[in-house]
Amino acid sequence: MYITVWNEYRHEREEEFKKVYPDGMHGAIAEYLRAEGFDVGTAVLDEPEHGLTDEVLAKTDVLFWWGHCAHEEVSDEIVNKVYRRVMEGMGLVVLHSGHASKIFRKLMGTDSYDLKWRESGDMEILWNCNPGHPITKGVGDKIILPHEETYGEHFIIPEPDETVFISWFTGGEVFRSGLCYRRGRGKIFYFRPGHEAFPTYYDPTVRRVLKNAAIWAAPEDTEKLTYGWVPATV
Repeated sequence: MYITVWNEYRHEREEEFKKVYPDGMHGAIAEYLRAEGFDVGTAVLDEPEHGLTDEVLAKTDVLFWWGHCAHEEVSDEIVNKVYRRVMEGMGLVVLHSGHASKIFRKLMGTDSYDLKWRESGDMEILWNCNPGHPITKGVGDKIILPHEETYGEHFIIPEPDETVFISWFTGGEVFRSGLCYRRGRGKIFYFRPGHEAFPTYYDPTVRRVLKNAAIWAAPEDTEKLTYGWVPATV
């Protein structure tokens, strides 16, 4: 499996956040996945073609995506290429504020992605509401994060195929935080935690979820279907 970890990589250039992720969030995630035996590359917004060249996308089995303040700077041409690869079978793991990314919105079929939010460092408990799902393997009943950005319902998204995690925050909010979708031949997992101000991507259980998600989202060896005009078969 080849994994590409994409990150807009803007926040971590600021000293406040560079202290948390000196190599960027993409660096922290990629380092862990490599240690788990995966072949991993990284790509960031300011690279030519955002680092997602035809060659990179062609070999990528699972693409991780983190974005926040620069969603609209992502080229529509690149978004369309990623979309086609997902439809062909490439897995996509969308992280935290990537819910507002162009690619997630396109795959969800809506520009409505509103939710409630607050940056107050609340404690977050992600409850495993789908035990036995491959993404929750080794996670246990819950994941406790001492400090995270708060998201709250209602989250305007299509009903997921499967809900894996539901979060509760000390401010009282709840949020659907682990969601599975299928689009074409591709699988998509949205995973909520990962605010740039907190070391969430160093948490061992969060990392286990990322590993599990990569395995779950990897392309399946399924027959490629034919579309368009076809002759009669009977």
